[in-house]
Amino acid sequence: MAYQHGVRVSEQETSVTAPILGTAGLQVVFGTAPVNMAADPYGVTNKPVIAYSWAEAVSQLGYSDDFKNYTLCQSMYASFKLIGVAPVIFVNVLDPKTHQKENEATTVNVVNMEAVVETTGILPDTVVVKNEGGETTYQEGTDYVLSFDDGGQLVITLLANGTVAGESKLQVESKSIDPGKVEAKDIIGASGGDEEKGLEVLRQVYPRFGMTPGLIIAPGWSQDPDVGIVLAAKCEEINGYFRCEGFVDIDSSAEGCTKYADVKTAKEDAGISSPHIMALWPCVQSGSMIFWASAVMAALTAYLDANNDDVPNLSPSNKLVGVTGTVLADGTEVMLDQTQGNTVNSFGVSTFINMNGWRTWGNNSAAYPSTTDPKDRWFSCRRFFSWWGNSFILTYFQKVDDPANTRLIENIVDSENIRGNSYVSADKCAAAYIEFNASENTVTDLIDGKLTFHQHLAPYVPAEDIHNILEFDPNALSEALTGGGE
Repeated sequence: MAYQHGVRVSEQETSVTAPILGTAGLQVVFGTAPVNMAADPYGVTNKPVIAYSWAEAVSQLGYSDDFKNYTLCQSMYASFKLIGVAPVIFVNVLDPKTHQKENEATTVNVVNMEAVVETTGILPDTVVVKNEGGETTYQEGTDYVLSFDDGGQLVITLLANGTVAGESKLQVESKSIDPGKVEAKDIIGASGGDEEKGLEVLRQVYPRFGMTPGLIIAPGWSQDPDVGIVLAAKCEEINGYFRCEGFVDIDSSAEGCTKYADVKTAKEDAGISSPHIMALWPCVQSGSMIFWASAVMAALTAYLDANNDDVPNLSPSNKLVGVTGTVLADGTEVMLDQTQGNTVNSFGVSTFINMNGWRTWGNNSAAYPSTTDPKDRWFSCRRFFSWWGNSFILTYFQKVDDPANTRLIENIVDSENIRGNSYVSADKCAAAYIEFNASENTVTDLIDGKLTFHQHLAPYVPAEDIHNILEFDPNALSEALTGGGE
C-alpha cells in the first residue's frame, strides 16, 4: 500500500436492500463454498452457519460466481440479491484439509506494489512468497499482506517498509481447495462418534439456533438420485419430531432429462415421490448466471412466507421471479409455453413459464399423481401441516410432565382453538380447531401418561383451475337489434 499523508476518502458499492426476515421457510442449504476466502477457512466444514445478510454470508463462507464448483453461492446470490430474504443456514461440506491440491510455483509481476496470482481457490495459510530467484522468503504481515479480488484471485500487496518493497517479480508457492474432489457421498454425509457430516448436520440446526428447518435444498447436488432420496428422507423426524419440506432438481444435464416430455420418466427413475418434496425442472438463468431451480424456488418460497406473517399457506406457484429464462444445465435454452408447463405439472413437477414475465409454475408435491390426498398432494397444504405440527411441539413442550389433569387438557384445547380462530379470521385457513375425545383416550392410555388430542386443519388449496364458460346469447342480440319486438 502506498504511503499516505493528508485527508482522503474512499467509496464502496451500495449495500443491497435489507432482506425480509422470516423463519417459517428457513432454508438449510447443503453444498460447497470457496472457504479459502472465508474469515476462518477451516472452521466452517460440516457446520451449520447462519447468515442474515450478504456481507455476513460472504465473510463466513467466501463467494464466487462459479456456481458449478461452489454450489452454496447459488443460494447465497438467490436469497440475498435476487429475492431478498433472510436468514439462511448454509452447510459447507468442502473440507480444505482434504479437498485440496498443490499448485505449481509461479512467478508474478509486481505492479504498483501489488502482484496478482491468477489461480483461484488459494488457501492463504499455504502461501509462500519468495524473491524471483527463490533464495529469500518474505513474511506475511511484515513484508506483504494477502487479500482476494472479485474474481477470487490472490492479491499480494507489498508493504512500503518491508524488505520485499523493491521487487519487480515474486515467486509464489501455494495450495488450493479442490471442489472437484467433493462427491455426492460428502453431501449425503455420515454420522460417527462425535462427528456429523453432510445432511446429517441437519440435526444440529434446532439445538444451535432454536429454529426448526423449513426448507432443505442442495442445489447442484440434489439432481443426483442418491442425494435426492436422502434429502427427502431427512424432511421427516428431524430431531425425532420435527418435519419440513424441500426442493429436488431433476437432472437437466446431457446425461439427464433434456426434453419436457421425458420429465415423467426422469422423475420416476430418480425415485422422487415424497409429499415433502417439490420436484423442479429445468434450470433457470438470470443474466449470465445459471442456477439450479431449487436455489431460486426455495428463496422465493421463504420470501412469500416472510411477507405473509411468517405463515406458509401460500403456494409458490405463479409468482414473478427475477430470472431471464429457463435452460438446461449446460445453458441450452428451454422455452416452455403454458401447455407444456401444464404437462410437466401433470407429472408432479414444477417449472417456470413466461407469461408477461417469468413465473414459477406448479403446485403439486412430488407425491402427485400417485396420491390425491390434498394434505400431501398440494405442496402449500403439506407445508402448512408440517409447520403447524412443529409449532404445536414447540409451544407445548413446556407442558410435558405437568399433571395430566383437566386444567392441562383445557389449557391446550383453549389455547389451540384461540390460535386457530386467529388464523381463520386472517384467512390463512378455512378451519383450525382441536378436540380431546374420550374415545381416543382409553383408561389404559391415561394411566400410562398418554394424552391424545385431535386437531382439524383445513388450509385453502390453490385455485389451480379457474374455468369460465362463455355462451353466445341470441336473445340479447335479438333484443338489441329489434328493440325487444316493439
